[in-house]
Amino acid sequence: MALLRLRRPRGTAEVISAAVVVVAVLVLALRMLVAAAGALAQAWPVLLALVLIVGVVGAWRLRQASTRRRREVVRMAALRIALAEFDAMDDRRFEHALRDLLVRDGCPARSVGGAGDQAADVIGDHPQHGRIVVQAKHTRVGGKVGSSVMYAVKGTAGPVHKAAHAVVITNGTFTPDAIVWGERHGVHWVDRDRLRRWAQDGAALHELLGLSVRSRPGRFKRAA
Repeated sequence: MALLRLRRPRGTAEVISAAVVVVAVLVLALRMLVAAAGALAQAWPVLLALVLIVGVVGAWRLRQASTRRRREVVRMAALRIALAEFDAMDDRRFEHALRDLLVRDGCPARSVGGAGDQAADVIGDHPQHGRIVVQAKHTRVGGKVGSSVMYAVKGTAGPVHKAAHAVVITNGTFTPDAIVWGERHGVHWVDRDRLRRWAQDGAALHELLGLSVRSRPGRFKRAA
């Protein structure tokens, strides 16, 4: 496709014609600018009002969001859950309660339990103590958690979830073999008594279990 090529005007007539066109374009542009300036001058009160309204609404929303965050921080800091409340929960609510307790301790956490969770129901990332993987075992009152749970958590916490610490938490108790195996292989455990101290009395989980600071994934410190 041939490109259009402009040539310089030839002769006085062409020069005058080109000059007339340029002047006409400049006059049209000037008129458009004057018209736009006039319209803006007439509309500025409306525009100013719109800007003020948007600013006020934005500030109000930011204030509301800030207020909600402060209330949530205060609520979480005061969170206490009694053993009787845990006993009345189902498995899912139990996991969510453990997640909220980790958040209370300053550990951003999320619930991940479900099909294919690979022995992790809650994962928290503590700024000082690293990633904490929790396996939640909600039982009937008097129920016991056996060694097989410890095996499963040990096998996935580090390799799969890149955790610094693995913890099994129950509202029941652990068999003696499970406790011995967990202590030997660095899988922390929280039984009914420790759960009470954590959830009801307000002790921080990392202090209760003596978690080390920034352990490397897959290497777990023995529970206190």
